[in-house]
Amino acid sequence: MRVLVAPDCFGGTLTAGEAAEAIALGWRSTAPGDELLLRPLADGGPGFVDVLHAALGGDLRSTEVTGPLGTPVTARWLLHDGTAYVESAEACGLHLVPRDQRAEWCERATTRGVGDLVLAASSAGAHTIVVGLGGSGTTDGGEGLLSVVTDVTVRLIAASDVENPLLGPHGAAVTFGPQKGASPEAVARLEARLAAMDRLRDVRDLPGAGAAGGLGAALLALGATVESGAGLVRALTGLDDALAVADLAITGEGSFDWQSLRGKLVTAVASGASARGIPCLVLAGQVSVGRREAGSAGITDSYAVADHAGSVEAAMADPAGTLGALAAQVAGQWSR
Repeated sequence: MRVLVAPDCFGGTLTAGEAAEAIALGWRSTAPGDELLLRPLADGGPGFVDVLHAALGGDLRSTEVTGPLGTPVTARWLLHDGTAYVESAEACGLHLVPRDQRAEWCERATTRGVGDLVLAASSAGAHTIVVGLGGSGTTDGGEGLLSVVTDVTVRLIAASDVENPLLGPHGAAVTFGPQKGASPEAVARLEARLAAMDRLRDVRDLPGAGAAGGLGAALLALGATVESGAGLVRALTGLDDALAVADLAITGEGSFDWQSLRGKLVTAVASGASARGIPCLVLAGQVSVGRREAGSAGITDSYAVADHAGSVEAAMADPAGTLGALAAQVAGQWSR
């Protein structure tokens, strides 16, 4: 049996590559005769640059930029055949904001470092700059980026992992602010601040404007086009070729929830698998999507590491081991 293993990262505990290896190790312990094809993926969020570098090669560069707290951080980006791939999380990711400081910084964290990366890529001669959005620790509406990037002469593409607008109940502040440490009062202030940004007024209702704390809106205001980050990675990594020879596809992420069905990676894998008539399984840290909703997205079944391990705490204590154990169990159900 040929099994394609194509997960995203698992919410700060496992990179996509580590998740793929853990799933493969567990699967082989039950079904050693199966042929496994590992394709770690990303949808614009954390791991975007690593996944594309593994698939494309190219020149992986490092640039010192302004981090989300205003102090310098080193961010990597990829230059390949005249196109630069920038990962916003490298410059303003939530992982760069200490957990015990998130409530303090949720209203001040800056995207200036992403602007630094755009300028570095432009100076290096890139004719196209693709900015992967996701995993940010910021909700500044891209104000930091706009403070250093006032005009661009290159093609800009925003590779978004979400379709959220800038404002409202599905906007940047309300949906993602609490994940970044914002209290209800802070969310209200962030919403008001985003609404008052005149430069974003004409783009704030567009899909993807709310990505990365409103960084998507800033890129749109600079003339960027929005592309599905998952779709872009799917094309550049040759995912469809891998699906064409697979009997089963496995994908996964930290939390399989309603946001997963709105432009994230698991739906790209599932749609490709469905088009070829092969089953697609999701292995996730936690699962809150019902079978009917998952089925409508082309997902055959989903499994939660936390359920298999007995608790979220147990899963988090050994993320690779518990994911591998779940994969071993699932292999017993699906391998033939």
